[in-house]
Amino acid sequence: MSGVAVDSSEKPDAAIDHKAAIAHWSNVSADNHGVLGGYPQVSRVDLQGSSNFLAKLRRKSTIHKPSTRLSRTVDCGAGIGRITAGFLSKIAEVVDIVEPVVQLTKVITEGDQFKELRKQGRIGEVFNKGLEDWTPSHQYDLIWNQWCLGQLTDDQLVDYFQRTKDKVTEGGWIVVKENMSTDPEGKDIFDPADSSVTRSDGKFRELFKRVGFKIVATEVQRGMPKELFPVRSYALQVKMKLGMSSYKTATKRK
Repeated sequence: MSGVAVDSSEKPDAAIDHKAAIAHWSNVSADNHGVLGGYPQVSRVDLQGSSNFLAKLRRKSTIHKPSTRLSRTVDCGAGIGRITAGFLSKIAEVVDIVEPVVQLTKVITEGDQFKELRKQGRIGEVFNKGLEDWTPSHQYDLIWNQWCLGQLTDDQLVDYFQRTKDKVTEGGWIVVKENMSTDPEGKDIFDPADSSVTRSDGKFRELFKRVGFKIVATEVQRGMPKELFPVRSYALQVKMKLGMSSYKTATKRK
């Protein structure tokens, strides 16, 4: 979350160490303060921004209209389920969880905050593994990736997208919401604290193109503290599926 990072090499993602990342996240407190890097106050504005972003997508869709719940979604890099509780569970019948740190997912599987959702069957499968090792076994109307893709190398991220792009229902979306590099030369930035990389907007667009994704909407999250990295959301669809979908492209860049 923080902007304290170093550009360690010409290829910063090569420095990613998954074991070091797991160790880092296993030692944070299982609450908003811990998972948000000491900035728990950003949760409210972040969740509202995500809700608004999806609402715009759904208003332009003839398949996933805002008047009905999405059938199944997945919270990737879910942590303690902050996004599931505050956003995804409000717009979907079932939310699956992908998160490698068991200490964090215990909040979802055992915590009182999720007791009613578990009772209602609204929390689906919980996959305790990293995205580099996860292959979806369901079709999803929405695959939500936030503040987690920096733990994957560029090649792992492309492989992950390849595994997930055919697991989206017609007219559905893969959403990426991540920090943006502020390097003046547009380079990616490696952060040794959690062994992650913060990518540039250009790098994300390059990787999306490699996979065959079309950016149907993108915007910068407003209201974040100025000392943090800017945060951008991208709504992605597979190019070959766009012709089958009645979704009206709403791409914008700002």
